[in-house]
Amino acid sequence: MASREDKAQSAHRVLRISQLDALELNKALEQLVWSQVTQCFHGFQPGLLARFEPELKALLWLFLWRFTVYSKNATVGQSVLNIQYKNDFSTTLRYQPPSKNQKLWYAACTIGGKWLEERCYDLFRNHHLASFGKAKQCLNFMVGLVQLGSLINFLIFLQKGKFATLTERLLGIRSVFCKPQHVREVGFEYMNRELLWHGFAEFLIFLLPLINTQKLKAKLSSWCIPLAGAPNGDSSLASSGKQCSLCGEWPTMPHTIGCEHIFCYYCVKSSFLFDMFFTCPKCGAEVHSVQPLKSGIEVSEVNAL
Repeated sequence: MASREDKAQSAHRVLRISQLDALELNKALEQLVWSQVTQCFHGFQPGLLARFEPELKALLWLFLWRFTVYSKNATVGQSVLNIQYKNDFSTTLRYQPPSKNQKLWYAACTIGGKWLEERCYDLFRNHHLASFGKAKQCLNFMVGLVQLGSLINFLIFLQKGKFATLTERLLGIRSVFCKPQHVREVGFEYMNRELLWHGFAEFLIFLLPLINTQKLKAKLSSWCIPLAGAPNGDSSLASSGKQCSLCGEWPTMPHTIGCEHIFCYYCVKSSFLFDMFFTCPKCGAEVHSVQPLKSGIEVSEVNAL
């Protein structure tokens, strides 16, 4: 009988990571709700909310507790992960929800404990009296003792997998699944497709910088222009100095590379710096040197045309 009970508990045991995720989700929800509340007091006098902050927080957490743990036997994080609290003191194999007293003590330990700690610290910080010295030391000792107990409980939780918090252990409530968990069937077709596309994209990112696009463009243009039957007017315009052989615009600071074609200084200089084996896209002549236009049509003559 005992072995059957152990097998039933192990079959429905909640993973440690799921219980910790539920706690983190609860903390994220509290921060989200509190940030929304503080925005409501954004236009009021500064410091107005600070005086009643512990009480306002306690009311908010009490409101959340009323519609989560008290009514549904689970926190918001546990509801998301298909988890709920179970009365561990119950000897029956069937699910037994926490009793009303356990829920009330849960609110007193979690909500009341936080409120008492924050309010006492504010009280001791605002009243610098000698009579509060021993009370403050006693409070610090109690808080340290609770933290030590939480640490020991967490170490036991990592070993046993039950009672993620000290409050759950003291009250005898543990996390169980709301519904039986089924075997997860994961399809890897989508993942394989994504891996394929990511690998192809990384290959292109690695390959594209190795391709000399300027030289490839110039080579293709030199092949396509004769086949397209370009009129002789283009070459005459380029040779006469009215058109840059790279950008096709009026040449700025006309320069030559040793052939009859004219280039803008910035066009040919940037292309030559990018590619040491740069050739003329019109005739395929290699660059011997980039020199300003000194013979043929001078700048003044070009402007006069």
